[in-house]
Amino acid sequence: MNRTIVKLGGIAVLAFIAALLVWWFLQKKDSPEPESFENAYQAASAPAPGEAPEGMVWIPGGQFLMGSNDRMAWEEEGPAHHVKVKGFWMDKQEVTNAQFSEFVAATGYVTDAEKAPVLEEIMAQLPPGTPPPNPKDLVAGSMVFSPPTRDVPLNDISNWWKWVHGASWKHPEGPGSDLKGREQHPVIHISWNDAMAYCKWAGKRLPTEAEWEFAARGGLEGKNFVWGDEAPTDDKTFANTWQGKFPAENLKRDGYVGTAPVGQYAPNGYGLYDMAGNVWEWCQDWYDKYLYQSCGPGEVRDNPNGPPASRDPSQPNMPLRVQKGGSYLCHDSYCQRYRPSARQASSPESGMSHVGFRCVR
Repeated sequence: MNRTIVKLGGIAVLAFIAALLVWWFLQKKDSPEPESFENAYQAASAPAPGEAPEGMVWIPGGQFLMGSNDRMAWEEEGPAHHVKVKGFWMDKQEVTNAQFSEFVAATGYVTDAEKAPVLEEIMAQLPPGTPPPNPKDLVAGSMVFSPPTRDVPLNDISNWWKWVHGASWKHPEGPGSDLKGREQHPVIHISWNDAMAYCKWAGKRLPTEAEWEFAARGGLEGKNFVWGDEAPTDDKTFANTWQGKFPAENLKRDGYVGTAPVGQYAPNGYGLYDMAGNVWEWCQDWYDKYLYQSCGPGEVRDNPNGPPASRDPSQPNMPLRVQKGGSYLCHDSYCQRYRPSARQASSPESGMSHVGFRCVR
């Protein structure tokens, strides 16, 4: 899935998107609860420190095997290594449009997707000789999943991602779209900066990558999925993921074209919903593609907070933060990143139509 700089075909458009992300960097209720998975391990936990905050569950902490050595794992997921995390509270569901609306109403906050770029700031960050973007493109917007009408090569994500003027959390598909009937869907088009602002307002924070993965596993050690080892299919789904031939054929057998209301699928062993699929979730950490390779034999990392800076040779000049969990666009024919060990990166200013978050305390 997207690694921040999106190929939209055409040098000028590509330069504009890259520049837009650089400019962004300068800016700084309830659903029914299905039964838990039968094979979910209800891990014994240390006592929670008091009564649960509304909408949160206690994650007991402990030691686990983070990452993966499985054949499905991508390079950045390995090697698997031992990590300890302390106990913490976590939102049992992703932050919804209704909840984010309350935050905006109380604070007047304007998301990164709602801010128009400034030409001078864009050009100052580009290599000499880069053609400027078309002035008509210097308006607020965001990346929207736009499925093609036919099979397309999977090595060019511009075949299904489009920059849409006016797209934001309030207008998920752009002008003319709204949140009616989607109040309990996860909020999308949210940047890392936006998520951090919400967390601060709510008296919470974003999870570290280690906390997120420990929580997602729900007490299951070394399993490929948050529900166990059984792989999903187009006919048997465990989370809101793609069914059909990605990206042109969406069979919608789970009843959802895009995001689903939070809490529609069974929770994991800790009582957390949608830790696989639906939307990618921001973590606190900087992204280092090769972080796990620095683990020594037998080393156990204690409550890690991530690397001091981001590192990805494919994007050496772009600061990147971690995202986890996969989304409604994940399918085994393409990325299969609805696994707890899967990780991807995006710049802190970029929000897309498959990116949201949840909080911890």
